[in-house]
Amino acid sequence: MAPHRYTFSSAAAVQAAPVSGATHLDPFYGEPHKFDPFFRGPVHKRSCTDVLCCWIFILAILSYVALGIVAWLHGDPRKVLHPTNSYGEFCGQKGTANAKRPLLFYFNILKCANPSILINLQCPTMQMCVSNCPDKFATYTEMQLEHKVGNSYWQYYRQFCKPGFNNPDKPVSEVLRDEDCPSMIVPSRPFLRRCLPDVITLNGTATVANKTRFKDALETARSVTELQNAVRGIRGLVDTREMGLKIMEDYTKSWPWIVLGLLISLVFSLIFIVLLRFTAGLMLWATIITVMLLLAYGMWYCSVVLTNLGYSQGSDVSIVEVGAQTDLKVYLQLRETWIILLASLGVTEASILLILVIMRRRIKLAIALLREASKAIGHIMSTLFYPVITFLFLTVCISYWAVTAVYLASSGDAIYKVMSPNVSCPHSNSTCNPETFNVSNVSQETSCVGSQCLFAFYGGETPYHRYLFLLQISNLLIFLWLVNFSLALEQCTLAGTFSSYYWAKRKPEDVPPCPLFSSFRRAIRYHTGSLAFGALVLSVVQLFRITLKYLEKKLKGLDNSLSKFILCCLTCCFWCLEKFIRYMNRNAYIMMAIYGKNFFMSAQEAFFLLMRNMVRVAVVDRVTDFLLFLGKVMIAGGVGVLTLLFFTKKITLFQEEVPYLHYYEIPLMTTVVGAYLIAHGFFSVYAMCVDTFFLCFCDDLERNDGSPEKPFLMSPELHRILGKSSRTC
Repeated sequence: MAPHRYTFSSAAAVQAAPVSGATHLDPFYGEPHKFDPFFRGPVHKRSCTDVLCCWIFILAILSYVALGIVAWLHGDPRKVLHPTNSYGEFCGQKGTANAKRPLLFYFNILKCANPSILINLQCPTMQMCVSNCPDKFATYTEMQLEHKVGNSYWQYYRQFCKPGFNNPDKPVSEVLRDEDCPSMIVPSRPFLRRCLPDVITLNGTATVANKTRFKDALETARSVTELQNAVRGIRGLVDTREMGLKIMEDYTKSWPWIVLGLLISLVFSLIFIVLLRFTAGLMLWATIITVMLLLAYGMWYCSVVLTNLGYSQGSDVSIVEVGAQTDLKVYLQLRETWIILLASLGVTEASILLILVIMRRRIKLAIALLREASKAIGHIMSTLFYPVITFLFLTVCISYWAVTAVYLASSGDAIYKVMSPNVSCPHSNSTCNPETFNVSNVSQETSCVGSQCLFAFYGGETPYHRYLFLLQISNLLIFLWLVNFSLALEQCTLAGTFSSYYWAKRKPEDVPPCPLFSSFRRAIRYHTGSLAFGALVLSVVQLFRITLKYLEKKLKGLDNSLSKFILCCLTCCFWCLEKFIRYMNRNAYIMMAIYGKNFFMSAQEAFFLLMRNMVRVAVVDRVTDFLLFLGKVMIAGGVGVLTLLFFTKKITLFQEEVPYLHYYEIPLMTTVVGAYLIAHGFFSVYAMCVDTFFLCFCDDLERNDGSPEKPFLMSPELHRILGKSSRTC
């Protein structure tokens, strides 16, 4: 049998290697992996890496700018934001005949049985701009009878007819054929500038203006249930809109206190980092205990609420029976809500305890790295504020993408489509001309009776309009590319900064001046192509995941188990692939910042270095991430408790300052999420420092043997804890 070629170097094996020309076997190929015996820090004499990808990235940015300019020249956001009638005209547009008609009215709302058709403006009925929605029941036949008594009935009804039509005595059949007026009007109210039937429920029965049945112009009996089916789901959207208005009102009242809570979280984060600098072990154990106490307090509070609720009337109703409610306080009156919260907190508490019991001996390894990271950050405080630059980059990228997407969506001229209530019409969804449609062969066909040539969307026949969908995909891909490049630039810059600290023989005397700026300049000057390449690989995978999400949404209503199973497998595989690429990119950027090699070489060296130190990776990396996560939870939870006590008037000193809110939970959650993101911004610098130090430490062990000729560059404490513990990890 051939000898086993897979070898993993340990600290002892490294120390036994020769001083000069030290070599190690790669774990998968068994080939010698040469190290520079005189390496003492990040390479400063570099050359540009992945130049071709750099030029492609620059070309993509220039193309992106050109795409935005072309979209701004062709697009009009009003086409997306404002309703459009059947002639492609904006309702409420100043300087037009519809300036005083801001609302959209549907002639026959019963044809809009599918809410998605209604929202997409593709309901097969005439759509006109009106100044007000109808507020009573009326049919064209009733109007003709009432018109003989007085002209006021016609004057009210004609505002919902085509502009210029003024013949109330025209036969009903001809009016309906030419669609001069609606066959009936029902009490409606505006929603998103569209008149929808005002359906309400009384004693479990759907009613409109206290009626459950009515007649149309042809004296056909109709049920309010038909109207309800036409706008099913939209009532919930209306309630959501009202809820949104209340939430906005709460924000206008509570925003100073939200900002104060975020500032407190900022101060807490800075204090936490400063204390880590001097008492890393004490702070981390205090963090663990604090998180455990917060979870215990949450469990106690849930138990108290459950006891107070007891078995009071209505508290035993399940959440499923209650359904979706806009008043969040309804859920707080249910025992099931608090039981779920209590169980969730209990599982979390037990999970943390189990992790601590399993890793109690290894937490000191993470504490040693965090202590070293605290020293480095303490000497290079500017690194804490670098995430602000990344935040500005991301804000610009998101804003540019959103604006470009809106302008692309609103590009082109009005396109009209044949919309038929009969699914068997062969001309459905085909392009038509509204001026000649009534005399065309399409309207005369038996299978297309009732078809209309209505406005569908904005587009055109030019190459630009034909490829709008591909342009939207390109807009999304370059957006993801720029976002991932911004994050990659931050990681590479911070890695170069902290590696210059690690490899300094005397700390901090030998650390180069302005290390953050120097590292940023090196990353931009030499490694833009490599960073762009790694970001592009990740962006392509993310685009595939978004596509799978889109397909999953499209297949949601289909009963096809095989396609759902395949889609679920693909989604899981691409999720794992994205996580793996994100992790490898991070380590590749670290190696790139140290040695100045291209993306592939850096990723290969990082991969093999991690494989040769698999045990340390599993222990140190995960434990430090867990401890930093607890720090984020402690800061966010602490600020959340203070905010909760404030809004519930439990703080006596500020009781009179508490504003009246409809939903205090919304500002509370905003403050908690904001506090967590602020803590995450600071702690991400810590995590990058720990990861950089970890790779530098592993490389240091393999390059050096602790002799006077090749001394270790790590601190004595780090070598004592990590080096000696390598056998027991």
